[in-house]
Amino acid sequence: MTSANETPDEPEGPATRGARGRRAAHPARTAALASPARSRRRRPSPRPAPHAPARPAARPDATAPAAPTAPNAPAATVTEKAGPFQEAVADVREPAPAPAPAPGPDAPETPSPERPDRAETPAEPEELAEEPGGRAGMFRSLRNHNFRLYTAGQVVSNTGTWMQRIAQDWLVLDLAHGSGTALGITTGLQFLPMLLFGLWGGVIADRYSKRRVLMLTQVSMGVLALILGLLAISGTAQVWHVYVLAFGLGVATVVDNPTRQTFVVEMVGKRDLPNAIALNSATFNGARLLGPAVAGVLIALIGTGPVFLVNAASFGAVLLGIYAMRGDELQQAAPVKRAKGQLREGLRYVRGRRDLMLVLILIGFLATFGMNFSTTVALVAKEVFHSDASAFGLASSMLALGALSGALLAARRVARPRLRLLVVMGLVFGALEVLTGLMPTYWSFLALLVPTGIAMMTIMTAANASVQLGVAPEMRGRVMALYMLVFLGTNPLGAPAVGWLAEHFGARASLVLGGLVSVVAALAVGALAARWRADERRVAAR
Repeated sequence: MTSANETPDEPEGPATRGARGRRAAHPARTAALASPARSRRRRPSPRPAPHAPARPAARPDATAPAAPTAPNAPAATVTEKAGPFQEAVADVREPAPAPAPAPGPDAPETPSPERPDRAETPAEPEELAEEPGGRAGMFRSLRNHNFRLYTAGQVVSNTGTWMQRIAQDWLVLDLAHGSGTALGITTGLQFLPMLLFGLWGGVIADRYSKRRVLMLTQVSMGVLALILGLLAISGTAQVWHVYVLAFGLGVATVVDNPTRQTFVVEMVGKRDLPNAIALNSATFNGARLLGPAVAGVLIALIGTGPVFLVNAASFGAVLLGIYAMRGDELQQAAPVKRAKGQLREGLRYVRGRRDLMLVLILIGFLATFGMNFSTTVALVAKEVFHSDASAFGLASSMLALGALSGALLAARRVARPRLRLLVVMGLVFGALEVLTGLMPTYWSFLALLVPTGIAMMTIMTAANASVQLGVAPEMRGRVMALYMLVFLGTNPLGAPAVGWLAEHFGARASLVLGGLVSVVAALAVGALAARWRADERRVAAR
């Protein structure tokens, strides 16, 4: 973007040195314009009416008679000149128009370009509207070859991951004799690295090839699953083994999560990014629907060990999909060079954006206290309704069914979600979670998990899209790392607390308390947003 005193693609010459910011006269008229006598004999251009708005000159070589120009004159008015050597007076805040053929005398006015100072404030993405050529639709981003390969691999890998989560929770409950605290510690250790090192994952995602980083993280996760499976099959697995391997999985997730989030835009571009985010969530929750059900059956038939081995093999699908991608179709972002203060730069960026801060505050409370379903559902299924592994898997699948439905509903979204949607759905989610914890029977508990999952996934996809679509491209990796830190890194704080609460006050209390905290957080964020908006209106009115 050039300033008002620069014209792009215009050579420096006698006709341009004295009149920066406007088109040069035709070369044949340069000598005539340089003569003061010739300038006085020219017929002056007609002045606009006294009260009519001034309009730009229709021709690039048109000149106005000499007249004094106020230094603070609006940039939209025509700058008048007394001679060819007089500097044109222009508002430096107004960018120069892009080079274009000279319009005729009757050509319509061209709208003034966007002010450059607005570029400093991240705005809505440029290409979020539906294309006229049939690009609209729930699955439009799957027309991209690379994203199809990526999605196919994620379906297989995520199914195996959810199978391992169910098997891991069941193995811990078996080894620790039903201890809710042990289950909460396992979940907390898996997300503790995100709390400790989460921001560095965003820096790595911005510095290196995301495609190569994803292949490394997927290999490491597969190796960890293989080790846990061999320990379980051999009968030597202990609780501390699960703790260590869960922490190792969390370390790999620190780098994997922000890299996967930012790799999506390189596959599909900005136009299909909202749809791809929703389909990623649909894929994740479709696997969440299938994986626990399959895991519950396999655990009942052959035990937990083989389930871990199946998950280890499932990482081969995503590795094959990433390897087979067409590199020339990836819209790879320029890597950020190594420099000091990049973490602080990302934090300052988010701190200066109130809209991002409110989203992070809401998601932080909901993720810490309201979305610990891997702990709460397992405890309710085992301790309240005294069910086996297959019934526990069915409960997780019902929650995933609701989450899948919510993700598919969000797939038609083409614009950045508003904060009002997040606040309203936070209230709905919290109320549904409280009711779920109070259900008297197992079947009513299952039935209410579906709308709870819909509300949960609506918040998750809307918050993810709101953050990704509202940030500058060069900041996306670090901002998403902070988002994932808030979303996943708070589990080491919430999961042990929820497990301790369930162990001492009952499993139902963990769900009820999580729902109440979610309601209070949504009300607080809504009130804070209304207050900030009122303050901005008062400042603007002064």
